Amino acid sequence: MIRGRRGLMVAMVAVFAVVLTACSGLPTSGDVTPGMPLGDTDLPPDISQIAAGPLVGASPEEIVEGFMDAALTPTDSWATARQFLSAELAETWKPSVEVTIDSGAARREFAADLDSEQETASSADVEVLMDQVAIVDEFGAYTELSGESSVKSFELARDDAGEWRITTAANGIVLDAEAFPQVFRRYALQYYDQSWTRLIPDIRWYPRRPQIATTLTQALLSGSPSGWLTSAVRSAFPSDVALAGAAVPVDPEKVATVELTASALSLDATELSRMRTQLEETLRLAGVSEVRLMVNGRDLNAGKATIDVLKPEPGTVVLTATEFGSYVGDEITAYEGITPKLVDIAPSVRAVDVAVDGTRTAVQLDTGAVWTMASGSADVLDSREGLIEPSMDPYGYTWSVPTGSPQALTAWRSDVTSFEIADAFPEAASISHIRVGPDGVRLAAIVMVGGQRWIGLAAIIRDEDEVPVELGAMHMVAQLDTTALGLSWVGEDTLSVLLDVEGNRTVLTQDVGGPGTFAAAPAGAQSLSGGRTLTAVRILNGDGVLFAQRGTTWQIGLSDVLVLGTHAGQ
Repeated sequence: MIRGRRGLMVAMVAVFAVVLTACSGLPTSGDVTPGMPLGDTDLPPDISQIAAGPLVGASPEEIVEGFMDAALTPTDSWATARQFLSAELAETWKPSVEVTIDSGAARREFAADLDSEQETASSADVEVLMDQVAIVDEFGAYTELSGESSVKSFELARDDAGEWRITTAANGIVLDAEAFPQVFRRYALQYYDQSWTRLIPDIRWYPRRPQIATTLTQALLSGSPSGWLTSAVRSAFPSDVALAGAAVPVDPEKVATVELTASALSLDATELSRMRTQLEETLRLAGVSEVRLMVNGRDLNAGKATIDVLKPEPGTVVLTATEFGSYVGDEITAYEGITPKLVDIAPSVRAVDVAVDGTRTAVQLDTGAVWTMASGSADVLDSREGLIEPSMDPYGYTWSVPTGSPQALTAWRSDVTSFEIADAFPEAASISHIRVGPDGVRLAAIVMVGGQRWIGLAAIIRDEDEVPVELGAMHMVAQLDTTALGLSWVGEDTLSVLLDVEGNRTVLTQDVGGPGTFAAAPAGAQSLSGGRTLTAVRILNGDGVLFAQRGTTWQIGLSDVLVLGTHAGQ
């Protein structure tokens, strides 16, 4: 048996920034690194790394390592990687079936077992031990794992020239966490909510390649939403409408021409407009500005459906001893009819969440009770023991749950009518945070499951009157190794989490369908609020000082803040 670690045999043609995943160790110091603005559609060029082919005289371990390293080059369906395979296996191997993501190429351990001495051996078995941290399935869905050892097995034989080649290998490729975002790019398939008024992103990862518009169109027309989302979303494309052409061409004006099968001719204007809008928004991250739906070269003249879009937040919600409102620039703008009530009880307020239209708030007091307040009214919603901070949704419901009873999740209408949510967090032992997303379809939570702390997502299922009735299955997004102090949405598909790492504060920016990144937070940070972009994230420390992210640093803002509030959907 031979065990060892070997270097990468890769010729680099571009240098990429290192991306730390949520499975990496947490940093406890250093500057904050800002991310790209959400919604940016100016795509950088797809510059690939070119892996080296097999070397003459390479050992079985070196062949296997070279094959794994060649996953960095997806060109021509991983043609370089196929050079390490026997002619027969190269014809049948399917690289896109699954992506195994491990913690680092340098941590892989190779073990070879040859049928005789190296010089005379004709066959060999090689096993690779790795720390698997995530997988991407054949549909592009990313799932984080809780750091488990994994073994990949290979069989090799000498070819006619006496060189070792892999004769047996599982379908799929292996990438380390740093290399993954260099080879794959993040996209969002868009689906409608049950009311046809909002689009819900379903995050997928696909190899960086020029024909991505075709890949995304095929995925939307012939695929289905992720399992955890299925019960709460719908597609405008009927099952009998498919892509007729082999490709989706995009002209220099960024207009995509989509040839559909003849069954699309029977659809009405509403159906066509929904289809166009759903596909157009899906292709936006692929650089497409307009979609034209065609049948046999005939333009269907599909219009555009009206959908609700995220509005810019009006500012940061803050409560001081004398003011409550939206903080923009150097001023706090009061919420009419609400501000006097909050200021009167300011010392006893623990948390505030403001409705989308600013006419109502959910308030948690230091007694733990959750109230709803509006102009002319103030009512107790929930007085159960151990309640965590409430969350309002875009439909005006306030969500509350006791930390020790996750299954007792309740949504409250403004008239103090309660609705028990069925199938809420069935496997969770406790819960520390909940935030309903900006679409009112996805609920994010931090829960304890099997002794492990996770960020999870669940779909909110509503009846025909948009009353929430149950949650779908929990989708585990990322495991946390430390205590969470705050949770908030950033845009439509990112979460911001404030963490306590042995007394140091860290902000995790977590993709709801991919890896996350860590950055240092201001010392003594105790709460955070999100927004429509990463630059809208705010942090409040224990001294009442508000911080805003500016470039690579946190800039000091307002002082003497008692409570950093949130907007519904953040």
